[in-house]
Amino acid sequence: MAILNILQRQLELQHTRQPYVLATVVEILGSSSAKPAAKALIDRAGQVVAGWIGGGCAQAMVSQTALKCLESGEPSVIDIDLTDEIFGAGMPCGGSMRVYVEPFLPKPRLWLMGHGRIVENLCEFAHRLGFDVIVNDPQAEPGQFPAASRLIVDDSRYRQLQPQSGDYVVIATHHKGDYDALAQALNSRADYIAMVASRKRAQLVLQRLRQEGFGDAALARIRA
Repeated sequence: MAILNILQRQLELQHTRQPYVLATVVEILGSSSAKPAAKALIDRAGQVVAGWIGGGCAQAMVSQTALKCLESGEPSVIDIDLTDEIFGAGMPCGGSMRVYVEPFLPKPRLWLMGHGRIVENLCEFAHRLGFDVIVNDPQAEPGQFPAASRLIVDDSRYRQLQPQSGDYVVIATHHKGDYDALAQALNSRADYIAMVASRKRAQLVLQRLRQEGFGDAALARIRA
């Protein structure tokens, strides 16, 4: 039942694109409350959200390592001394444990607005770099974007452009949807917003956005 709970929680975290860590006890020497193959899921706040790999200070040490792994993106193996209250884990159980700490980070996501050659090449290039690519344009054809994970063709006003924190947005709509797409992107938490346009066209779009109530701080997010 515990494994099923962990698997279900992993799927939930992946579906919502939340980073997490899977900690697995790989070795026990002597006495320990956790057993080999015991697992726990740890969220980005360092909290155990499913499973169990030992109580008290052992869990605290694993959680600290989990946060470091989420920051670096690299797994780690830690040895926890359960024999010393002062220099070990603070739990004199009479043994030691080795724990494999593995971070799971969602792929960076790139939203591409448009359907031309720029978008085609960005889609392929971003895919090769490990991005999850979404192409949104009424004229986009599946054959143009084999590397896209999702193709949106029924969204002429770009209302389905809903980037989250950490996402990237590039708008190359050939002027047909610049304003709608930029307004939608600025109302999101996207980390990167870019528009492919001439200097003159970019200034016209920025001027319209300013007239519609977007301030200097918001407009400064746009790279054009």
